[in-house]
Amino acid sequence: MPDGTPFLGAPQVSGPVLSGGRISLSIMTTAAGAASLGETRSKAEAALRAIPGAETAFVTLTNDAAAAPPVLKQPNAAKPAVLAEVAHVVAVASGKGGVGKSTTAVNLALGLRANGLKVGILDADIHGPSIPTLLALHGQPRMGKDRRLLPMQSNGISAMSMGMMVDAETAMVWRGPMVMSAITQMLAEVNWGALDVLIVDMPPGTGDAQLAIAQGTKLAGAVIVSTPQDLALIDARRGIAMFKKVDVPILGLIENMAHFTCNDCGKQHALFGTGGAEAEAKRLNVPFLGAVPLTMDLRAASDSGQPIVVRDPEGPLGKLYVEMAGALWANLVASSSKYQSPRKLQGA
Repeated sequence: MPDGTPFLGAPQVSGPVLSGGRISLSIMTTAAGAASLGETRSKAEAALRAIPGAETAFVTLTNDAAAAPPVLKQPNAAKPAVLAEVAHVVAVASGKGGVGKSTTAVNLALGLRANGLKVGILDADIHGPSIPTLLALHGQPRMGKDRRLLPMQSNGISAMSMGMMVDAETAMVWRGPMVMSAITQMLAEVNWGALDVLIVDMPPGTGDAQLAIAQGTKLAGAVIVSTPQDLALIDARRGIAMFKKVDVPILGLIENMAHFTCNDCGKQHALFGTGGAEAEAKRLNVPFLGAVPLTMDLRAASDSGQPIVVRDPEGPLGKLYVEMAGALWANLVASSSKYQSPRKLQGA
């Protein structure tokens, strides 16, 4: 920054923005310059927290300079030393929005927890975070002694989301580099501790957020969520192709909203067709984890912040998610020759 220019007046600095006790600021830099700004960012966050009315501070490093598209496939590239105590990172993704991916991700995480595993969930959907609502998480994460954020806890799992940092009605009008920076910080600057599995609830599509996750950590695998209809399956194929391009194994495909059961007549109605995702899994030779019906109970449980695995663990849907989580874990262990944890599934 130019000598003599006040920090907040520098052209590279955007903000600060204060909203409900949370204060945020971004510093524009280059990929090469970011490494030297760690101390500056720490000092900036400390100064921001000292502002009257500020309870937490969040400083992101961003690069809006035009650049050639990054290369996705870098098998020999060194990964940053993040998530050192996390055995497996699993992405739950979909090619398009509105297919119930976040609900699926939360219930899979809780299903893994029900199978005796230590689990965390990261909400990587910066523009539309759903995890705080689905897990009824309120307030803000605390800062640990090592100056890293501590994930919040819900029903025995650890959780982190940008939705915990900003007000629910605040629009995250961020460009791609800022999104990537925020996701990278939630990976590297959150004390996740020792976990068997970290579930990453991915945003829809195959853009910057997916790139940040693929390049920022070693993904052990991905689960794809789709409805049975062709329109959703077209985008699900793109998601599968993207993960294969970066050598991430597909651990399973889930058909969501497989049918709707009428509460009055008891009949099943295939609102989005039937069997499309299962047929696609067979065609692509990827595991099919199961078909989840659309029910009023599932919708109500999600809206109330009590996921169906917690609200009705012995019900048909609760049992289905736990079974799918068990199948996911089996596929994960089978695809990883490095896993050495002594933990076992219940009943294994």
